[in-house]
Amino acid sequence: MGLFAALGLFAVSWIAWKLLRHRLLPSPLNNIPGPASVSFLGGVYSKLFNNDAWEFHKYLYQTFDNTLLIEGILGEKELFTYDPKALHHIFVKDQNVFEESDQFIHVNTLLFGPGLLGTLGEQHRKQRKMLNPVFSIAHMREMVPIFYSIGYKLRNAFLNKIQNGPQEIEVVSWMTRTALELICQSGLGTSFDTLVDDTPPHPYATSAKTLIPTLSGPAMRYVTAFLLPRVSQIGPASFRRWVVNIFPWKTAHDVRDIIDVLHNTSVEIFESKMAALAQGDKALADQIGQGKDIMSILMRANMSASTEESLSRDELIGQMSSLMFAAMDTTSSALARLLHLLSLNQDVQDKLRQEINEAREAEGGDLPYDIIAHLPYLDAICRETLRLYPPLPLARRVARQDTILPLTTPIKGRDGKEIREVAVHKGTKVIIGIMASNINPKLWGPDANEWKPERWLSSLPEEVIAAHLPGVYSNLMTFIGGSRACIGFKFSQLEMKVILSLLVQSFRFSPSKAEIAWQTTGIVVPKVVGSDAKAPQLPLVVARA
Repeated sequence: MGLFAALGLFAVSWIAWKLLRHRLLPSPLNNIPGPASVSFLGGVYSKLFNNDAWEFHKYLYQTFDNTLLIEGILGEKELFTYDPKALHHIFVKDQNVFEESDQFIHVNTLLFGPGLLGTLGEQHRKQRKMLNPVFSIAHMREMVPIFYSIGYKLRNAFLNKIQNGPQEIEVVSWMTRTALELICQSGLGTSFDTLVDDTPPHPYATSAKTLIPTLSGPAMRYVTAFLLPRVSQIGPASFRRWVVNIFPWKTAHDVRDIIDVLHNTSVEIFESKMAALAQGDKALADQIGQGKDIMSILMRANMSASTEESLSRDELIGQMSSLMFAAMDTTSSALARLLHLLSLNQDVQDKLRQEINEAREAEGGDLPYDIIAHLPYLDAICRETLRLYPPLPLARRVARQDTILPLTTPIKGRDGKEIREVAVHKGTKVIIGIMASNINPKLWGPDANEWKPERWLSSLPEEVIAAHLPGVYSNLMTFIGGSRACIGFKFSQLEMKVILSLLVQSFRFSPSKAEIAWQTTGIVVPKVVGSDAKAPQLPLVVARA
């Protein structure tokens, strides 16, 4: 009995230490100013990560320097930064030090398997090396006909809706369906959606759309933050599933069912492709992607790779849902935002339509990659929208060892002294202000918070160039940078430009009477103010152009 009592006391002490060590141990971050904690349990998370956090974000940017202290769950000290030199160290120079958190890796491995989103270090590097050629410009050129064919289906669906005159259309659901079908055909060589009105959704589409809302509840956030990283490796997968099955929590069962659909669909597609590969090039050419889709090319390359560089079956399957999920919600969010902004700025919409019409007339039809990728005004609108409204406004990293983080702009500590570099202890979580960097007035000027596509038609401010931001796209942090930068950012750009060009050429978009609020649910999505609908909503009035 004494032994059990001692073990129980040890367990309680260990848990208490884990929960309270952030309060009891001195931290080098304590001298850094930041917002006051709302509560011990949640710190300022309730303000920073809620659905309507924009005002709090604005408060942070206007009140504090570009590096500040954030109190997280149970008082944990976290660093929030968008200082250019700090970003360079986090994403490039010290990217092996500042890695994804265990929580991020465990959650993504559980959801999607050991693909790009669920791996670290050498395994991640190997996967990325195998995937990089698939996202080359040469391959993008071959994607254009697929993108147009899907774009025309979307256009026909809208034409059918407005055949009797202008109609209000909820466009975000159509953008999600389109983005999913784009990655289905060009990424996996399969099809989930005919893009015909009232078509029953594919089970994969339903599961993918409900994943983020299901994971976004307060209870599930605590489970993924604290419980999952500690129990995800206990016993075999069959044991962990048994525990989930017997635990009386509907949300956990919903997540389990979503994962099953995502995984089983990926396995079916993988096995179909393996069978086609075994039959030869003709069998691949008969599939929807004609053997030019991302997974067909990846699987062929993997078969000829050396043993050291080749990917396992689970890794290949893991890429499918990883690519599908990463490409669907972010692209649909960006497309919806573009259409909303064009509806609110009719002069911009008219100017864009004129550019597209003139280019199509000169080309005699659909625009090839080298033309549509470089239409000046279309490109400026896309860049400005992704600058001011990134679909993911925040990113996160954790320090895997003690390090020093230098700052471009010194900050003033709580003691009044200047801080030029921050000592970061192993295990410190870092929140990166993607949107904050993109709208930093010290770099972009006093109009940084205004949507002005024309700013991209002339030279960018010297401050932006001199900052040497590590983002892979247009001096922006939207697609981040370094070894974990968005591998498909060129793919996403091409998708948006093809779809937008077809829609703007054919239709005029105007605001509806509904008030729209863009919510920060991880990925930014639109909602109708006052509506009880759980799904994103963006009703716009659509008429023939």
